[in-house]
Amino acid sequence: MLLFFNTLYSTGLPGSHDKTLPIATSPIMFRGGPPELLLIFSSYEFCVSGVFSTDWGVTYSPSHICALKDSLVIMSCTYTYPTGHQITKGFWTKQLVKYEDTNLSKDPKYSQRLQYLVDKQQNCTIRLSHVTQKDEHMYYFRFITDKDKWLGVPGVSLTVTDLQVESPERVTEGDSVRLTCKSSCALTDRATFIWYRNSQPLTERRDRNNQLLLQSVRREDAGRYSCALHGHTYISPAVYLNVTYPPKSVSVSISPSGEIVEGDSVTLSCSSDSNPPAEISWFKGGMFVGSGRIYSISKISSDHSGEYKCKSRNKLGEKYSDAVTLNVMYPPKSVSVSISPSGEIVEGDSVTLNCSSNSNPPVENSWFKGGMFVGSGRIYSISNISSDHSEEYKCKSRNKHGERYSDAVTLNIMCELMVYSF
Repeated sequence: MLLFFNTLYSTGLPGSHDKTLPIATSPIMFRGGPPELLLIFSSYEFCVSGVFSTDWGVTYSPSHICALKDSLVIMSCTYTYPTGHQITKGFWTKQLVKYEDTNLSKDPKYSQRLQYLVDKQQNCTIRLSHVTQKDEHMYYFRFITDKDKWLGVPGVSLTVTDLQVESPERVTEGDSVRLTCKSSCALTDRATFIWYRNSQPLTERRDRNNQLLLQSVRREDAGRYSCALHGHTYISPAVYLNVTYPPKSVSVSISPSGEIVEGDSVTLSCSSDSNPPAEISWFKGGMFVGSGRIYSISKISSDHSGEYKCKSRNKLGEKYSDAVTLNVMYPPKSVSVSISPSGEIVEGDSVTLNCSSNSNPPVENSWFKGGMFVGSGRIYSISNISSDHSEEYKCKSRNKHGERYSDAVTLNIMCELMVYSF
């Protein structure tokens, strides 16, 4: 015959007195007799001094708590005990042992943060402030009477969570994006979420939902987002929301500003707003001339005059700037005189001298005959020409940047031959 007897041990196990409780079964073998008989002695309610353990108890509400880091936690608790007992002591503990030095009120890690909220008999509610992940434990209320002891199990489990913002790495302007304020457990207290962008509260974004929906996202929505719970000081680490968009506001600036004179150094700068950054191309009169945000011209000449544009391009699109004109100033060049009509000039003809030059700004022209000033303007006209007009002629072109003479031209006047008959 095989008999099993429960071994009784005094430890204050879950839902039990600190006195004798069945925690193991010890076998004893009897040889001979009838076939082996298994007897198991056990008790789920153990009687002490004629009182059943159902007269003893601790009730927690709730029994599982998920709290935000650095918040205040209330562990609600009531207890019962048999009639005729007097309470001598009650305290909270993290240990399933009976030693009194496990009292949390005497633990330096808890003593300044733990407060009993006893407002009526048999209430064992406590408040624990500034909780951290180090406070994650099972907590039990233990009380002692003049006749017995009791440990309230299974106790209260405390989980402490922080907050994390979950966001896509990047979104494109015009998309809808959803940000989520996540915790490692379901918060026990009904939470109202608050959202921040660049440390500034989005006052219109307060909701019991832990998600922030940005519809038709704009580039202005880019920034560092964090979340918090209303009434709590803890704020989650910030997460950057990267909003991508094609080039906008493309423009060209010229340096130095003001008048540009031949020989100067000039820089054209292309600015645009885009994400990701754009590649820049330069065009003069529609022809590609260079790349990069800066287009530099050293010792500029009249050949560089013209309309310039930059094109800003990223993977989302491209945009051209408005055209800017480089108007290069320079002194007269290629000054020359032409005679009309061409060919032989005979006394009595009308002759026109035309002075042409290349300059910016336009020039004033002066005419010289044999070194003597004879007139002004681009055209010098002689009517009824005579031999007195025979001479070398030059024109002088002049603007504020310089002056230049043409080569000399000679008016060779032919005399008309008169024939007389005798």
